[in-house]
Amino acid sequence: MPDIAERKDNVKLLTADLAILSGMDRYKQAFPEKFLNVGIAEQNMIGIAAGLAMDGYNVFATTYSSFIAVRSLEHVRQHLSFLKLNVKIIGSAAGVVAAKSGVSHWATEDLAFTRVLPNLTIFSPADSLETVKIAEYAAETDGPMYIRLSGGLNAPMVYKEDYDFIPGKLVKLREGKDATVIATGLMVNEVLSAAEKLSQQGIEVAVYNMHTIKPIDKEGLDEIFEDSKVIFTVEEHNVLGGMGSAVAEYKATRVNAPRQIFIGFQDSFCNAGSQRYVWEQAGLTDEKIAEKIASELK
Repeated sequence: MPDIAERKDNVKLLTADLAILSGMDRYKQAFPEKFLNVGIAEQNMIGIAAGLAMDGYNVFATTYSSFIAVRSLEHVRQHLSFLKLNVKIIGSAAGVVAAKSGVSHWATEDLAFTRVLPNLTIFSPADSLETVKIAEYAAETDGPMYIRLSGGLNAPMVYKEDYDFIPGKLVKLREGKDATVIATGLMVNEVLSAAEKLSQQGIEVAVYNMHTIKPIDKEGLDEIFEDSKVIFTVEEHNVLGGMGSAVAEYKATRVNAPRQIFIGFQDSFCNAGSQRYVWEQAGLTDEKIAEKIASELK
């Protein structure tokens, strides 16, 4: 964000009491006139962001995903989706990053809620490099967006070197002939690790990163459907309404498309604990994902 604020005079960054937790100290010290902390008032933040956008500002507004995409959904719908305003909402701690805080701070339904809103582009980056690329793209693109950040501090890196980010296009990260796995957010790294474990068993799976949930990459999916015997969709989200559902909805329009297995929260909540503990319950660790894929293929 500091780089974006240096280049663009009309940038405004808003937060709902998460300046320190979201690492905004350097930004607000460098650009105090381009920063606004509205306090614990997420719904008001969306209204303020909409007003600023109407006045010509390029607005980024951020807080926990559970509050920006769930608690503030009506305001996102009316002010941003309907009016097509130039506001980028950034949902941090998506999935169960705030695992120990319990369901109130989890966001495992946010994709389902935001995906049905017209005019809203939705991104779910796999790591910090992809997040930077999406933020840079967002700063240069007019219209409302939801950027879903499912990583915390020191989240694992998927990309070891720079790459050409293309909005709306699937990224193939691994070749494989036995099945295809499409993942998003933090699950991309878990799936890559699961693929390594499967390879040791003689099972080779192709792995794709879906960083753009909406609009979905229809051409990329057509290629996957044509080449795959079975596909798995993996997300730190309810299997209802999320990335997997977006894939299935498009797949339903195709002829002779492959079977799909959904890996995610199975329309249920889990007990609070560490993030990995919650993942274990939901079957979202690399070990559990590998077991599920191997079992289905057998």
